[in-house]
Amino acid sequence: MSDSRTVHAPRIVSVSRDDQHRFSKPALDSIRLVEGWGVEGDAHAGVTVQHLSRVARNPSEPNLRQVHLIHSELFDEVAERGFTVRAGEMGENVTTSGLDLLGLPVGTVLRLGHQARVRVTGLRNPCHQINGIAPALMNEMVLRMPDGTVVRKAGVMAVVLAGGVVHAGDMIGVELPEGAHEPLQPV
Repeated sequence: MSDSRTVHAPRIVSVSRDDQHRFSKPALDSIRLVEGWGVEGDAHAGVTVQHLSRVARNPSEPNLRQVHLIHSELFDEVAERGFTVRAGEMGENVTTSGLDLLGLPVGTVLRLGHQARVRVTGLRNPCHQINGIAPALMNEMVLRMPDGTVVRKAGVMAVVLAGGVVHAGDMIGVELPEGAHEPLQPV
């Protein structure tokens, strides 16, 4: 009998984009990442911030959120508590499997497929729109530990270092930064 939690090489489960500022993004066969810009045709792509709440605060702020990645294991975790979440519904561009995204340090470079490379900038700070998928789902995305530490589980954000086409099924390579590793913070 095989264990369904067998560890496998990190890979891309799904890719998504949307040209509108909607919360969820439709899954596609492939997306194109553009260096210094983000996902071609995605409403959140750009050199400066594109998330509407951040544009309102400071439209010239650098866009550290060009690509949003979520681990599919999160969907399995919330399914155990009765929630159904599909790839792209949380607004991510890349859904991964077999990679502890939340445990990566700032500056980690991920090779997505054959050409694309992104640098992890920080954690996604989950927002109330998550409850639009299912009431109380937001409660599953932010946990407060007994010591007061807040754990944000809604994925990580990245900027595009090298462009390329990314497909569901592509492998993910991981290049950790040299020196002391800085834990991810919300960006």
